[in-house]
Amino acid sequence: MSLESPRLHLPLISAGQAQKELTHNEALTLIDIGLAAAVESAGVDAPPSTPTPGQCWIIGSAPTGVWLGQPHALACWTEAGWRFLPAVEGLSVWVKDQQLWAVREGSTWMIGRLRGSRINLEGLQVVGPQQPSVAVPSGGAVIDAEARAAIAAILSRLTEHGLIAA
Repeated sequence: MSLESPRLHLPLISAGQAQKELTHNEALTLIDIGLAAAVESAGVDAPPSTPTPGQCWIIGSAPTGVWLGQPHALACWTEAGWRFLPAVEGLSVWVKDQQLWAVREGSTWMIGRLRGSRINLEGLQVVGPQQPSVAVPSGGAVIDAEARAAIAAILSRLTEHGLIAA
């Protein structure tokens, strides 16, 4: 029975194990794949014919060939062949061909989606939580007053979002 870490299934050394360096080196190879991970492309089902050591891919949902049985995992070509890292929730990977981040959320890779409560640039908030919509002017009896109120409400919301300065 081989021991593995619960999250990334990295091989663990057993007490009294012979050739500990093999287990240790395999774990380091898998850590090398997942730490600061970057892949050539995402959603690929067929392994490339001529990968170079260090190239990785996010496997698609219907893998073929030597990738069979590894849907959504990270596949990385090494000097010793293919290594696979499971797609665990929270894993972040840079997708080179799209120039976007992919993050594993539940059972899905979310590519290019950013999550946060606000965006700051150079210390200034430029986008914040969504605010209520601005009421549409109605009536028309005093259009100038209604237009000014609507413009003031728009400016207020843009300021609250941090899109314009007060």
